[in-house]
Amino acid sequence: MSINDLAIVNWKPYNRHRDLIFDDHKPLRSNRYQIAMNVLIRSLQQLWSDRNDYLTQGNMFIYYSSSQVKNRNFRGSDLFAVLNVDSNNSKEGWVVWEENGRYLDMIVELMSPATTEIDSVKNHLKNQIFRTSDYFLYNPFDPNSFQGWHLDDNQEYRSLTPNENGWFWCRHLGLWLGTWEGTIDRETATWLRFYDISGNLVLLPQEADKAQVEKVKVEAEKFKIQAENAKAKAAKLAARLRELGENPDIL
Repeated sequence: MSINDLAIVNWKPYNRHRDLIFDDHKPLRSNRYQIAMNVLIRSLQQLWSDRNDYLTQGNMFIYYSSSQVKNRNFRGSDLFAVLNVDSNNSKEGWVVWEENGRYLDMIVELMSPATTEIDSVKNHLKNQIFRTSDYFLYNPFDPNSFQGWHLDDNQEYRSLTPNENGWFWCRHLGLWLGTWEGTIDRETATWLRFYDISGNLVLLPQEADKAQVEKVKVEAEKFKIQAENAKAKAAKLAARLRELGENPDIL
């Protein structure tokens, strides 16, 4: 029996509206957390704007066991992504047994400096309570806090080894996840960003628009230079024809 099957079999009957909480009405810890979450969501949406087979949302509860609901031990996700689902079917929460035992493909937790909060997540991974394939932790106020794990074929979490840039490979998404320094929404910080397999930054919509404008400007300047070169070449040819006693205007 697979992990997904167990998630369904072990579930006890419940009242969805009574037992499941999808909004605790608690705001994110600061504006930087909100921006950090939106940066990842918006960049994925920009990258996959032509796709409708994925879902990415943030600040949402995830349910994966009966005891979790009984003990009111809710698991929140600052950002998640899951593939091979209908993009038009947004969720108020991810309930594993309602998704045929399907866990999320990738989660990013934006942590505070509190050691207890970080330890809680690590204990979930150590005890194999959670079954998400790629799991990442990051404190937006600490560029050195980035950590990542991958669920291997033995259903055990293994710490990821960063590349030379300090990025972690997210296998399910086929993207690198790493830090990037800059200003977004008028706040300067070291943000988590996606990079493609070649190491190119996955752009936000406004960055993509700006890049497109710059591309048009470069192409226009290139065309202008080509036109000026052609004009200069034609003038040079006309001067040569005149030297030979020919009238270039009637040729």
